[in-house]
Amino acid sequence: MRLDKYLSQATGLPRSLTKRQIKCKNVEVNGEVNQDQGYQVKAGDEVQMEGRILPPPGPKYLMLNKPQGTVCATEDAEHPTVIDLLDLPNIKGLHPAGRLDIDTTGLVLLTDDGQWSHRVTSPKQLCDKTYLVTTADPIPETVIAQFAEGLELRNEDKPTLPSELEILDSHTARVTLHEGRYHQVKRMFAATGNKVTALHREKVGSITLDPELEPGEYRFLTTDEIKTI
Repeated sequence: MRLDKYLSQATGLPRSLTKRQIKCKNVEVNGEVNQDQGYQVKAGDEVQMEGRILPPPGPKYLMLNKPQGTVCATEDAEHPTVIDLLDLPNIKGLHPAGRLDIDTTGLVLLTDDGQWSHRVTSPKQLCDKTYLVTTADPIPETVIAQFAEGLELRNEDKPTLPSELEILDSHTARVTLHEGRYHQVKRMFAATGNKVTALHREKVGSITLDPELEPGEYRFLTTDEIKTI
């Protein structure tokens, strides 16, 4: 694809403006200024405009390390949203694929691909989610079997699906769920007589939160990561 067309589709700007950006030396390809409007952008090329990396045109897929106090929504009148954390052009249609509570941190996937998002969130897809949990009271070994058997939650007709609990120390555990009920991890521990004091999502399906991402930071998913969903 021509460089000027690539810029137009990646940013939503008209071709006349992207050509002007190229002419004014505001565009770099693989770290070098490129003033060739007809340059054919290849797979693997890193294109920047005004110092901002532009993803290839087409559907976008990102991971974000959600900080506390941020809501998983496209807009909110009271709190900052995960979308507010993105410094990207042309983010129309981008939305979180699934939600975390305002006080829960960790991996959030964002996309403008509705079908891909559905595969992440649909209960029928059984897309596993893994969390690091800190509790107010010590976690007894008996809780492992309770999670494996399924727990009766308040105001629920059916017990939870079997889930995996790995106790890391007296007050910390790793939990993998195969469904996504409302406040499920917190409610499961409450059903055992304990309280969750901190919750951090580490993994969705086969996609693991990049340890290089600080709270509030994000990156685009790799092709292999996208294909796992």
